[in-house]
Amino acid sequence: MPFLVAAVVFVGLLCLFNLVLGLGVLRRLREHTAELARLNERSMFMPYDPAVLVGRALPEAAAGARLVGFFDVGCSTCHERAPQFAEAAGKQPALAVVTGDGAKVDDLVAMVGGVSRVITGEEAARLTHDLGVEAFPTFLLADQEGTVAAAHTELSELPVVATAR
Repeated sequence: MPFLVAAVVFVGLLCLFNLVLGLGVLRRLREHTAELARLNERSMFMPYDPAVLVGRALPEAAAGARLVGFFDVGCSTCHERAPQFAEAAGKQPALAVVTGDGAKVDDLVAMVGGVSRVITGEEAARLTHDLGVEAFPTFLLADQEGTVAAAHTELSELPVVATAR
Protein backbone atom coordinates (compact mmCIF):
# COMPACT_ATOMS: atom_id res chain seq x y z
CA MET A 1 0.00 0.00 0.00
CA PRO A 2 2.76 2.58 0.70
CA PHE A 3 4.12 1.98 -2.83
CA LEU A 4 0.71 2.74 -4.30
CA VAL A 5 0.47 6.01 -2.33
CA ALA A 6 4.01 6.98 -3.42
CA ALA A 7 3.18 6.21 -7.06
CA VAL A 8 -0.02 8.31 -6.91
CA VAL A 9 1.86 11.23 -5.28
CA PHE A 10 4.64 10.95 -7.89
CA VAL A 11 2.13 10.95 -10.78
CA GLY A 12 0.33 13.92 -9.20
CA LEU A 13 3.59 15.88 -8.91
CA LEU A 14 4.47 14.97 -12.49
CA CYS A 15 1.08 16.25 -13.70
CA LEU A 16 1.51 19.45 -11.70
CA PHE A 17 4.99 19.98 -13.21
CA ASN A 18 3.55 19.37 -16.72
CA LEU A 19 0.78 21.90 -16.05
CA VAL A 20 3.27 24.58 -14.93
CA LEU A 21 5.45 23.90 -17.96
CA GLY A 22 2.44 24.08 -20.31
CA LEU A 23 1.34 27.41 -18.83
CA GLY A 24 4.86 28.77 -19.29
CA VAL A 25 4.86 27.73 -22.94
CA LEU A 26 1.46 29.35 -23.49
CA ARG A 27 2.66 32.59 -21.90
CA ARG A 28 5.72 32.66 -24.20
CA LEU A 29 3.56 31.94 -27.26
CA ARG A 30 1.33 34.89 -26.38
CA GLU A 31 4.39 37.16 -26.05
CA HIS A 32 5.79 36.01 -29.40
CA THR A 33 2.42 36.38 -31.11
CA ALA A 34 2.13 39.95 -29.82
CA GLU A 35 5.69 40.71 -31.00
CA LEU A 36 5.01 39.26 -34.46
CA ALA A 37 1.81 41.27 -34.75
CA ARG A 38 3.68 44.44 -33.76
CA LEU A 39 6.42 43.77 -36.34
CA ASN A 40 3.88 42.97 -39.05
CA GLU A 41 1.95 46.15 -38.30
CA ARG A 42 5.16 48.20 -38.44
CA SER A 43 6.18 46.71 -41.78
CA MET A 44 2.74 47.41 -43.25
CA PHE A 45 2.96 51.10 -42.40
CA MET A 46 6.65 51.62 -43.14
CA PRO A 47 7.28 50.54 -46.72
CA TYR A 48 10.84 50.42 -47.94
CA ASP A 49 12.02 53.66 -49.53
CA PRO A 50 15.28 53.36 -51.47
CA ALA A 51 15.87 57.09 -50.95
CA VAL A 52 17.36 56.17 -47.56
CA LEU A 53 20.40 54.99 -49.52
CA VAL A 54 21.15 58.49 -50.86
CA GLY A 55 24.34 59.86 -49.36
CA ARG A 56 25.88 56.48 -48.59
CA ALA A 57 29.26 55.65 -50.04
CA LEU A 58 29.39 52.75 -52.44
CA PRO A 59 31.47 49.84 -51.13
CA GLU A 60 34.84 49.09 -52.69
CA ALA A 61 33.32 46.29 -54.81
CA ALA A 62 31.19 48.90 -56.63
CA ALA A 63 33.96 51.45 -57.13
CA GLY A 64 33.89 53.22 -60.48
CA ALA A 65 30.27 52.41 -61.25
CA ARG A 66 27.96 55.32 -62.05
CA LEU A 67 24.81 53.18 -62.34
CA VAL A 68 24.23 50.20 -60.01
CA GLY A 69 21.32 47.79 -60.34
CA PHE A 70 20.32 45.23 -57.70
CA PHE A 71 18.45 42.20 -59.01
CA ASP A 72 17.21 38.97 -57.40
CA VAL A 73 16.54 35.75 -59.28
CA GLY A 74 13.20 35.23 -57.52
CA CYS A 75 11.90 38.65 -58.56
CA SER A 76 9.82 38.67 -61.74
CA THR A 77 10.05 42.47 -61.98
CA CYS A 78 13.85 42.15 -62.00
CA HIS A 79 13.67 40.02 -65.14
CA GLU A 80 11.35 42.59 -66.75
CA ARG A 81 13.60 45.56 -65.89
CA ALA A 82 16.93 43.92 -66.80
CA PRO A 83 16.76 44.91 -70.51
CA GLN A 84 16.05 48.55 -69.55
CA PHE A 85 19.04 48.46 -67.20
CA ALA A 86 21.23 46.98 -69.94
CA GLU A 87 20.21 49.80 -72.28
CA ALA A 88 20.99 52.48 -69.69
CA ALA A 89 24.22 50.72 -68.70
CA GLY A 90 25.52 50.95 -72.24
CA LYS A 91 25.80 54.74 -71.83
CA GLN A 92 27.84 54.84 -68.58
CA PRO A 93 29.96 52.67 -66.27
CA ALA A 94 27.55 50.25 -64.64
CA LEU A 95 27.42 47.40 -62.16
CA ALA A 96 24.73 44.74 -61.87
CA VAL A 97 24.41 42.91 -58.55
CA VAL A 98 22.49 39.63 -58.94
CA THR A 99 21.53 37.74 -55.76
CA GLY A 100 20.22 34.21 -55.54
CA ASP A 101 21.27 31.01 -57.19
CA GLY A 102 20.13 28.57 -59.84
CA ALA A 103 19.60 28.73 -63.57
CA LYS A 104 17.82 32.09 -63.40
CA VAL A 105 21.09 33.73 -62.34
CA ASP A 106 22.52 32.90 -65.74
CA ASP A 107 19.45 34.42 -67.42
CA LEU A 108 19.85 37.73 -65.56
CA VAL A 109 23.61 37.78 -66.10
CA ALA A 110 23.09 37.20 -69.81
CA MET A 111 20.65 40.14 -69.97
CA VAL A 112 22.87 42.67 -68.18
CA GLY A 113 26.36 41.23 -68.46
CA GLY A 114 27.19 42.39 -71.96
CA VAL A 115 27.22 46.08 -71.06
CA SER A 116 28.00 46.11 -67.34
CA ARG A 117 30.17 44.45 -64.74
CA VAL A 118 28.24 41.75 -62.85
CA ILE A 119 28.62 40.53 -59.27
CA THR A 120 26.90 37.30 -58.20
CA GLY A 121 26.99 34.80 -55.35
CA GLU A 122 28.14 35.57 -51.82
CA GLU A 123 29.81 38.82 -52.87
CA ALA A 124 26.47 40.05 -54.28
CA ALA A 125 24.65 39.12 -51.08
CA ARG A 126 27.31 40.87 -48.99
CA LEU A 127 27.16 44.03 -51.14
CA THR A 128 23.36 44.08 -50.95
CA HIS A 129 23.48 43.73 -47.18
CA ASP A 130 26.29 46.27 -46.71
CA LEU A 131 24.39 48.95 -48.63
CA GLY A 132 21.07 48.12 -46.97
CA VAL A 133 19.12 47.29 -50.11
CA GLU A 134 15.81 45.70 -49.07
CA ALA A 135 13.77 45.68 -52.29
CA PHE A 136 14.39 44.35 -55.77
CA PRO A 137 14.99 45.74 -58.27
CA THR A 138 16.71 48.81 -56.82
CA PHE A 139 18.72 51.18 -58.97
CA LEU A 140 21.37 53.59 -57.70
CA LEU A 141 23.03 56.52 -59.40
CA ALA A 142 26.44 57.46 -57.98
CA ASP A 143 28.46 60.63 -58.36
CA GLN A 144 32.15 60.80 -59.24
CA GLU A 145 33.19 60.36 -55.58
CA GLY A 146 31.25 57.09 -55.29
CA THR A 147 28.42 58.46 -53.18
CA VAL A 148 24.82 57.47 -53.94
CA ALA A 149 23.19 60.54 -55.50
CA ALA A 150 19.81 58.99 -56.30
CA ALA A 151 18.07 55.69 -55.63
CA HIS A 152 14.76 54.28 -56.82
CA THR A 153 12.98 51.04 -57.63
CA GLU A 154 12.09 52.43 -61.06
CA LEU A 155 14.99 52.98 -63.41
CA SER A 156 13.18 55.76 -65.27
CA GLU A 157 12.98 57.81 -62.04
CA LEU A 158 16.76 58.27 -61.84
CA PRO A 159 17.72 61.73 -63.11
CA VAL A 160 20.34 60.77 -65.70
CA VAL A 161 18.29 57.88 -67.06
CA ALA A 162 15.16 60.04 -67.30
CA THR A 163 16.96 62.78 -69.24
CA ALA A 164 18.63 60.26 -71.57
CA ARG A 165 15.30 59.28 -73.07
